[in-house]
Amino acid sequence: MHKIKITALSFLALTLSSCAASDEPAGPPPKTAEELAYISDASPIPKARLDSAIAPLFDDPAMAETRALLIMHRGAILAERYGEGYDEDTRFISWSMAKSFTGALIGFLVADGRLVLDDPAPVPAWQRPGDPRGDITLRQLLHMSSGLDHTEVGEEGGKTLYEADTQQMLFLSGSGDMAGYAEARPMEAEPGAKFEYSTATSLILADIITRTLTNSSDPKVRRDTAMRFIRGRLLEPLGMDSTYFEFDANGTFLGGSIIQSTARDYATFGEFLRNNGARKGAQHLPVSWITFMRTSSANDPAYGGHIWLNKKRPDGRNQILFPDMAPDTVFAALGHLGQQIVVSPEQKLTVVRLGKTQDDVNRPMSDQIGRIVALFPVSK
Repeated sequence: MHKIKITALSFLALTLSSCAASDEPAGPPPKTAEELAYISDASPIPKARLDSAIAPLFDDPAMAETRALLIMHRGAILAERYGEGYDEDTRFISWSMAKSFTGALIGFLVADGRLVLDDPAPVPAWQRPGDPRGDITLRQLLHMSSGLDHTEVGEEGGKTLYEADTQQMLFLSGSGDMAGYAEARPMEAEPGAKFEYSTATSLILADIITRTLTNSSDPKVRRDTAMRFIRGRLLEPLGMDSTYFEFDANGTFLGGSIIQSTARDYATFGEFLRNNGARKGAQHLPVSWITFMRTSSANDPAYGGHIWLNKKRPDGRNQILFPDMAPDTVFAALGHLGQQIVVSPEQKLTVVRLGKTQDDVNRPMSDQIGRIVALFPVSK
């Protein structure tokens, strides 16, 4: 009798449990093969699992809005998804991802012997006797440690949005000669003593590139000369046919903020850096320059030579990438509103995310990219 009671009670419990379960909302049905077709059959991660990591970037309002997501693995496109109204032919604005392009372009001129990393930066406005800016080196500019008084965003140091140097330079008083505006700023620290992320610094580097290539002050000559160099050394060798650089009225390319390109071209640039400056067996940039770009600067472990690194930052600075999720060899070109080219050499991986997520709420989106990266094994 005792055994019968236990059996009956167990049956009753199972019955109630199944009734309760039936009241719970059913989860979404598994996606069809057609819905998962944007992921390659060669994926080392099961399609449904990879899709579950990608989908929140498009579907979760906390990460809105992703317009393009492209993953390359071992040199091939593994996944490619676009938001409504966008596709593989859409050109997306780079914002500050352009800085890493500028860092690579400087590397070509250093490799050619036309610029020297630890020499004073060749800026004519700084060459007057006694001008402390004359001591700023190319390395310090690339490491964002020039010591120049550049305010990147509003409210920093009490400045409003429209008083910040980036807005003044790109859209207001400095827009006619952006590099001239950036180069005219005074010093606020000794060269090399302080990290200060600055779009104005990248405009100075763009001007240095252009002045190295031509002595002309004619805006058209400057623009045409710079574009011949950019096409001949970077875009054409890499097959980046859909990439366009923007210029100011003085003929300086906007190397800190505005390139227009497709997701595939951005991924190609990431793969170029992942392969240590090589493309299809041809070495275009010296490996030593890529090593320099991917080595921590003295004032911020998470910043290298005009590129972000997956390292923890000093106390008081926002974490940029995801050092607790992925190898510390990961590096990235990052831009305003969540533009990202994330590269992991150890995982043979490049992830491009393009969209419009406000900077003050982009942490969930960035962490989701970290989760995607973390899915992939370290390659042998």
